[in-house]
Amino acid sequence: MTAAGDERLAIVLIDHGSRRAEANAQLEELRKRVASQRPRARVLTAHLEVAEPGLQRVIDDCVADGATRVVVHPFFLSPGRHTQQDIPEQMRAARNRHPNVAIVQSEPLGLSDELVDLVLARIDEVAG
Repeated sequence: MTAAGDERLAIVLIDHGSRRAEANAQLEELRKRVASQRPRARVLTAHLEVAEPGLQRVIDDCVADGATRVVVHPFFLSPGRHTQQDIPEQMRAARNRHPNVAIVQSEPLGLSDELVDLVLARIDEVAG
């Protein structure tokens, strides 16, 4: 592993995936916004089910592009089967294929003051 300052960071935003293009497009818009805030990282998207690309392919692409650290961020509100089981299983398989690459998962969005503020803002938009 290289020194922290020499790491090539890749960020993978992953959601469930949808048959509806507009749902998948929202993750792509999030990718653009995250990338603008993290210009030194390569930011990509992946989907667990239904839509492509899948997580395995995206991690492999990151490594092929020279990533030495891959952060997988589950774009989910709360911990559940996907964040506790499905994503970690796929990450273990990726670590076996790429033992010299740090592949880690961040927590889902969860409860935070910022999320409460966002929920209240959405409610206020229609509450009158």
